[in-house]
Amino acid sequence: MRYIPANSTIGVFGSGQLGRMFAIEARKMGYRVHTFSPDADTPTGHISDVETTASYDDLDAVREFARSVDVVTFEFENVPAATVEAAAEFVPVHPKGEVLHTTQNRLREKTFLSANGFPVAPFRHIKTLDDLHRGVLEIGTPAVLKTAGFGYDGKGQRKIAAVGEVDEAFAGLDGRDAILECFIDFEKEVSVVVARGQDGSFAHYGVIENEHSNHILDVSFAPADVSEAVFAEAVEITRSIAEQFGYVGTMCVEFFLTSNGKILVNEIAPRPHNSGHLTFGPCVTSQFEQQVRAVCGLPLGSSEFLRPAAMANLLGDIWATGEPDWAKALATPGVSLHLYGKADPRPGRKMGHLTAVADSAAEAVGIVTQSRATLS
Repeated sequence: MRYIPANSTIGVFGSGQLGRMFAIEARKMGYRVHTFSPDADTPTGHISDVETTASYDDLDAVREFARSVDVVTFEFENVPAATVEAAAEFVPVHPKGEVLHTTQNRLREKTFLSANGFPVAPFRHIKTLDDLHRGVLEIGTPAVLKTAGFGYDGKGQRKIAAVGEVDEAFAGLDGRDAILECFIDFEKEVSVVVARGQDGSFAHYGVIENEHSNHILDVSFAPADVSEAVFAEAVEITRSIAEQFGYVGTMCVEFFLTSNGKILVNEIAPRPHNSGHLTFGPCVTSQFEQQVRAVCGLPLGSSEFLRPAAMANLLGDIWATGEPDWAKALATPGVSLHLYGKADPRPGRKMGHLTAVADSAAEAVGIVTQSRATLS
């Protein structure tokens, strides 16, 4: 275990909103932050002490960056393995490169989960058109075809409803490896955000319930409306995954919950997660502060919610007629606004979020969605 004291510098690969909120918490705790990404004038860079703009493939720049910091972590998992290895020559890197290697590819992730006995939907590796025809026959329809690498917010996915759609679906892969998954007719989607320290200590935020729109997370709330058995199983599966990885930092596991109470792992995010944004304010210790604590060798904080909470994403569509009237959204007591400092509000782009607290999760959802509705 390596303790990183205050006034040290934490390096962050990635420069989006997750890094921005991480940097806010790190600076509150007396740390300096140095962000590295191909972009300039970024959400993380606005809060950081230093912003390096360079390609992840520029290993000389990566090594120079690593020599200037005391520990490295991530807000974006799709960093090349060679980049992680170059940084690890000089400083501790959390989570480990092997974790990122597994989770940045759907096939490797599903294979890891299945091999270790974690519940997942039936899947097949797809490389050829014959593989896809055979997979559809074995798994049945409907099924979901997903590119193996670099997918998020529903990108790289296509539903196959009938055998007659196989050829067109395969053509859309453009030669990329893929996986075919059995389509899960789930009742709801939930997630568990956890933190694991260098000493193996563990903290979790319970089960968070998520609602999506056009494959993008729309609203999250906690506590989720699930049974005690589902709660316990979801937390235990997430704990076991973190332990199997030897994970250090904040991590999220997304689940499908079926109508008969069965839970299946959908995806692993080896970093803070959009659904965990509702911990940023409503919790004693946010998911981002937990990441700081874990990678710096500090004790994990309390993950207690001060009150039930909900979060609503703010997409670029809200800016369609100009700058939103934030005063309207903030007129309701219990609502907080978090904007990410992005200059270009494109449709579907995550620009910020609102959080609300109330006496129940359902009430918090009503407050935060009504507050957001005043902006459109």
